[in-house]
Amino acid sequence: MGMIFRAKANKALDRAEDPRETLDYSYQKQLELLQKVRRGVADVATSRKRLELQLNQLQSQSGKLEDQGRKALALGREDLAREALSRRAALQQQVTDLETQHATLQGEEEKLTLAAQRLQAKVDAFRTKKETIKATYTAAQAQTRIGEAFSGISEEMGDVGMAIQRAEDKTAQLQARAGAIDELLASGALDDQSGMHKDDIQAELDRLSGGTDVELELQRMKAELAGGGSGDRQAIEGGDGSQQPRQQPQDTPRFDKQ
Repeated sequence: MGMIFRAKANKALDRAEDPRETLDYSYQKQLELLQKVRRGVADVATSRKRLELQLNQLQSQSGKLEDQGRKALALGREDLAREALSRRAALQQQVTDLETQHATLQGEEEKLTLAAQRLQAKVDAFRTKKETIKATYTAAQAQTRIGEAFSGISEEMGDVGMAIQRAEDKTAQLQARAGAIDELLASGALDDQSGMHKDDIQAELDRLSGGTDVELELQRMKAELAGGGSGDRQAIEGGDGSQQPRQQPQDTPRFDKQ
C-alpha cells in the first residue's frame, strides 16, 4: 500500500511539476546560500575590525606605559618605572593574543571571501544555464503544442474533433431518417391518417380518376337526354293524345261455328 501510494504521488507530482518553476526555486535557494556566505564574510570582517581597534588601543596603552616608566626612572622612581613596565608586559601579552586571533580571523575572512566569489560564479553560471533551459523548454513545449494541434492529438483539438464528429453523425442520422420517412410515405407504407399528405403520383392518379368520373357522368346524361327527346317528338306527331287502335295479331287462329 505504501509503495502504491508513493507511486501514485510521484506520478501526480511529475504531472504537476514544471521544470521552469523548479529551476527558479533552485536559483532562489542558491541566492539565499550566497547571501548567508556574504553575511558570514561580513561578520568575520566585523570581528577582525574590532580586534584591530582593540590592538590599536592596547598598543597605545603599552606605549603610554613605556613613556611613564622612562619618566619615573628619570625622576629616580625605580619602583614606579618597574610597575609601569610590569603593566606594559601584561598588555603586550594581550596584544600578542589579539594578534593571533586577528591573523586567524583574517585567514577565515579570506577563505570565506574566496568561497563567496566561487559561489557567486556558480550562481551566475547556474542562472545562465537556467535561462537557457527555460527558453529551450518553452520552445519545445510550444513546438509540441503546435505539432499536436496540427495532428489533432491535443486535448483541446481532440475535444473540437469529437464535437465535430458528433455533429456530423447527428446530421447524417437526421438526413437518413428524413430520407427513409420520405421513401415510406411515397410507397404508402406510412399512411397519413389525417389525409392531408399526398405524394405527386397519388395526386396525379386522383386527378385522372376524378376527370374520368366526370366524363362518364357527362356521357350518361347526354344519353338520357337523347332518349327522352325522341319519345316526346313521337307523341307530338301523333295528334291530340288519341291512341291508335290496336291491331290484332295476324297469326291468331279463328274458329268457325259448325
